[in-house]
Parts: sequence; structure tokens; C-alpha cells
Amino acid sequence: MFKRFKDDIDSYIQRDPAAKSRMEVILCYPGLHALMFYRISHALWIRDWRLLGRFLSHVAKIFSGIEIHPGAKVGKRFFIDHGTGVVIGETAEVGDDVTLYQGVTLGGTALHDGKRHPTLEDGVIVGAGAQILGPHVIGAGARIGANAVVLEDVAPGVTMVGIPAKMVMGRDKKRDKTFCAYGTPDGMDDPVVRAMESMRAEINLLKNRVQELESDADQQPKEPEKKLDVVASARVMGE
Repeated sequence: MFKRFKDDIDSYIQRDPAAKSRMEVILCYPGLHALMFYRISHALWIRDWRLLGRFLSHVAKIFSGIEIHPGAKVGKRFFIDHGTGVVIGETAEVGDDVTLYQGVTLGGTALHDGKRHPTLEDGVIVGAGAQILGPHVIGAGARIGANAVVLEDVAPGVTMVGIPAKMVMGRDKKRDKTFCAYGTPDGMDDPVVRAMESMRAEINLLKNRVQELESDADQQPKEPEKKLDVVASARVMGE
């Protein structure tokens, strides 16, 4: 138990440059406080002390602003940075070395008693405000960008952003070894801006084509205008 507690503290120091000492992490990091409460409440839950485990997790939510259901399964070196607003549902499964930021929801979309919350494999990073909804599997090393909404399984190592989340970067084994804060690599283009730029390029292309067609039409010889035979017209009208 003490070794796991030490590993949890060390994971905060490794992944947050603002953490200067173990004592600072112990005293000042609500993510660690919520995790400590979770370890105890989960032990009570699996021993059928479910009401007590649920009550303890409720107390943890009041003090830390983080809600981890005691029925969830959480692995080693779990890192919740900042933490406020994080919600982890009853049947969620979190692997080792997973990182969550503030406002993340691992939620369910069904009302049955079976598996209804996500599974995060080892090394997953989920950015601030992201929502992963349903019993989907997020592959090892995947990165979920801030405010993304994930509604399907995610392949290992890829980067997902947007609403609904779409893959914007494939797996790179070299990149897998580096920690990516908030699940969004530096220098990555905004997918919304990229889509708007693509639309603007298509509009400009269409405008240029229309101008070419108008220019071709102006250059074509015009048919001579037919002169109106006033006399003939008058005779017709007279008849």
C-alpha cells in the first residue's frame, strides 16, 4: 500500500513541473487526495461495504471537487491534474499511467447494470473538459484533446479532437515516449480553422472558374441584331 502511495506521488512530480516536492503534492494536490479516498472506498466496495464506500467517495467529492465512483477500477500512477469537475463512473476502467485534466467525464449513456462507462488503457492522456461517453475502449497511449467528445472506440496512440472527436494525428512510436500535456501536441493546427481554410480555398477556386466562364462568354462574337422592318410591321398591323 505504501509503495503504491509513493508511486502515485512520484507520478505527480514527473508529470507536473509545478510540483517541487513530495510534501507539496501530499498537501496541495486535490487529485491525490481524491485518489487516496478512492483507494479506501474501493476496498470497502469490493468487500460489500458499499454504502460506506459510497459515502466516503461522496466526502471525497466535497473536499476535492473530484468524483470517482468506488466501483470504478483505477490502475497505478493515476494522475489527475487540477482535478475540479472530474467525474469517473461506476463501471469505468482506468489503466496504469493514465492522465486526466480538469473537467473530464468518463460517463455512461445507458441505464442497465452492465458495462456502460469507458475503458482507458495504459498511458492515455485526456485533456481538460473532454467527455468520453459510453463503454468505449480508448487504446493505449491515445490522446484526447481538450473539450473533445468521444463517442466511439479509439485506436492506440492516435490523437483525437473535436465534437464529435475525430482522429487528427496517427500513432508515432517516437512521440509515444514523450508526455503530452492536455493531450494536444504543440504546433498542431486547429481542425476547425483547417476546415474553414479548406472551404475558403474551394470558394476561391469556384469564383475564379466563374470569372473565366464569364470572360469566355464576353469574347464570343455576338449575332447581329435584326433590324425591324417598320414598313412591313405597319402593313401587318394594318391588315
